[in-house]
Amino acid sequence: MRRALLGIAVVVVGVAIAGCSTLGYYFQAFNGQMELSHKARPIPDVIADSGTPPELRVKLTRVQAIREFASHDLALPDNASYRRYADLKRTYVVWNVFAAPEFSVVPKEWCFPIAGCVSYRGYFSESGADEFAGNLRKERYDVYVGGVPAYSTLGWFDDPVLNTFIQYPETEIARLIFHELAHQVAYAPGDSTFNESFAVTVELEGVKRWLAKNGTPEQQAAFEAGQVRKREFAQLVTEYHGRLASIYAATGTDEEKRAAKARTFQEMRADYVRLKQSWGGYAGYDWWFDQPLNNAQIASVAIYTQLVANFQKLLAENGGDLTVFYAEVNKLAKLSKKDRLERLAAEVPASGG
Repeated sequence: MRRALLGIAVVVVGVAIAGCSTLGYYFQAFNGQMELSHKARPIPDVIADSGTPPELRVKLTRVQAIREFASHDLALPDNASYRRYADLKRTYVVWNVFAAPEFSVVPKEWCFPIAGCVSYRGYFSESGADEFAGNLRKERYDVYVGGVPAYSTLGWFDDPVLNTFIQYPETEIARLIFHELAHQVAYAPGDSTFNESFAVTVELEGVKRWLAKNGTPEQQAAFEAGQVRKREFAQLVTEYHGRLASIYAATGTDEEKRAAKARTFQEMRADYVRLKQSWGGYAGYDWWFDQPLNNAQIASVAIYTQLVANFQKLLAENGGDLTVFYAEVNKLAKLSKKDRLERLAAEVPASGG
């Protein structure tokens, strides 16, 4: 609680410095966090409650096992996070707004107390996110709004399990919990790609170990098939991220770049149709392609995938010892953004992606 109050004090000072235009944003963030805290109940109490639906009781019982595994087997923080449950009566906990210039795949950043600069801005209401996105579009930014089922307060608050992801398959619940707890282990303010790629690495290794110890053959097969599709989707986005960056860096008029951009997104959709055919018609990414594609949407994927291979090699170099791996990542987090990127880039040769 003292850490939380200190965090709030820092935010208040930041608001005073930033001015009234920022006050509304921090106010909604504070209210949203307080809603989570007030609605959260200890998981054992929810399980024991006679009004709890049987299927939720089963899910939460499994969450308890996943949470113990996270600390005992993955060396993730053994604290009060993900030991309570809250039903927010909505689909997502927050909606993140990503933005990028018309001719750039580099996302716009916003800077905050504690978290530093990040490549998105989160809202606890969809209407708030849409309003902010509309203002950015008026400034001619490409904008993407994505719903988020879980997020981390980096240990400042005790993050609860939420209704926004409790109905997911067990491996997806485990993945989310491992990912969000990883943010409490290592965090580099102002480097979203570093932070998210690290957390994705931990979630993947965590689910792999969870399934090896607790999973069924069917769960393992489903997870592996899902990971193949996820990697191929990320590879598709990475390829077109590079193509667009080359278009924007080349000489040419705005009209020429705009036309090339439109053609590139059309080609991306066509490649996705072919990729989906190779998946036997699996349509799990249709929602992503059913909306107008733009630079911000492309950038939002790159943030989570760009350095995963580098972190995985660093983990392998440390014999798969997660405790040692976390210590190495924390050393990297203390470096400048340029130095940590150079160190991580050395983990995977350029030809290896």
